[in-house]
Amino acid sequence: MQDLALSVFFATIIFAIFKLYDTYKVETIYAIIVNYFIACLCGFTFYNGDIKLQEIPEKSWFIGTVAIGILFIIVFNLMAITAQHVGVTVASVATKMSLVIPVIFGVFAYNEQLSPIKIFGIILALVSVYFTSHKEKSLQIKGSTLLLPFLIFIGSGIIDTGIKYLQEVHLKASEFSLFSATAFGFAAITGLLFLTTRFLKKPIKLNFKNVIGGIVLGIPNYFSIYFLMRALHNDELTSAAIFTINNVAIVMICTLLGILLFNEKISLKNWGGIVLAVISILLVALF
Repeated sequence: MQDLALSVFFATIIFAIFKLYDTYKVETIYAIIVNYFIACLCGFTFYNGDIKLQEIPEKSWFIGTVAIGILFIIVFNLMAITAQHVGVTVASVATKMSLVIPVIFGVFAYNEQLSPIKIFGIILALVSVYFTSHKEKSLQIKGSTLLLPFLIFIGSGIIDTGIKYLQEVHLKASEFSLFSATAFGFAAITGLLFLTTRFLKKPIKLNFKNVIGGIVLGIPNYFSIYFLMRALHNDELTSAAIFTINNVAIVMICTLLGILLFNEKISLKNWGGIVLAVISILLVALF
């Protein structure tokens, strides 16, 4: 539970940093690429062993890790586009609702047992995510834009499922840092390729503020993934319980931080979502 709590803690810091980007006018696309380089550097720094780059492609988990790294930045860009064209709430809900994909995968692939109480807790968790993220302002969504949140839902679910699969089948606990460094490294490379194509149309603006924003983001980003993998490696909870608690707790705590630190106004539905989130976590974790 300690590793899971730390993963939630660092993931919550990430969302708080994103919130501060608006305040300090940090350009997200540049900061996020710097963040991946910093997270990659953290992985190599905290790896207890000899780092031989030429041997990494020989690892059984290498191909899957490359795919996850590329998905990291693709899903992020989809979230940014969705937030701009559909709404932040829709992007947030699509990301967190994706927990059903690794949960279902865990049940069928690893024969994880879900009691009726846990199933009810997971359903309650999905409901809580919606109500916690719900905004009173009505939002008109065109049929053509429904593809964006759907792609976020699928992409986020694949990332979580891929991390669980690699951790379960291919990775040793001693390789978690090396795995994270590799995934973040390919996310950074993919981001640079994206910027290169963008540079052909518009000059790149990489200022000091964006670099600092990326550095501040990269450290908690690394630890959120690292401790999530440690939590998945522990047999204390099933992966279904871990992903449910992780996603719901992040939404709940971020909502509370929005109230306390950023003076955000929340509705009665939001408070109801927070209550449901607490209940769902207790059901999934304790029973």
